[in-house]
Amino acid sequence: MLEVNIDAASAGNPGPSGIGIFIKGEGHHIQISEYIGQANNHIAEFTALVRGLEEAQKLGSNLVSVRSDSKIVVASMEKEYVKNEEFKPYLEQALTLAGSFDLFFIKWVPDAQNKAADALARKAIQKEKN
Repeated sequence: MLEVNIDAASAGNPGPSGIGIFIKGEGHHIQISEYIGQANNHIAEFTALVRGLEEAQKLGSNLVSVRSDSKIVVASMEKEYVKNEEFKPYLEQALTLAGSFDLFFIKWVPDAQNKAADALARKAIQKEKN
């Protein structure tokens, strides 16, 4: 099983944003830190989810467990619904990707358990500033 920890950071809301993805399991140990431009924090969190699922799909895993400290992302995936129209395209893309796995789980974790992904997201913003 792949464990995919995701997080996002925004310097302002909206503001310069980055995503962090930490994937481990099945012999993999992958760290992704990407600047995504101007975004609000929720869009950045959904972007991290989609990007994390795309990476898991590339690795060919059938069992994926995502961990996120974003309650809106986790609740939206669990309910397969989001009120805000701005988030719908991201949710639809994430649900499609999640459906490509034999087993998919998503779990909310507190910030303290998501430090690796958080550091990668913050690093992406810092790289862009420099």
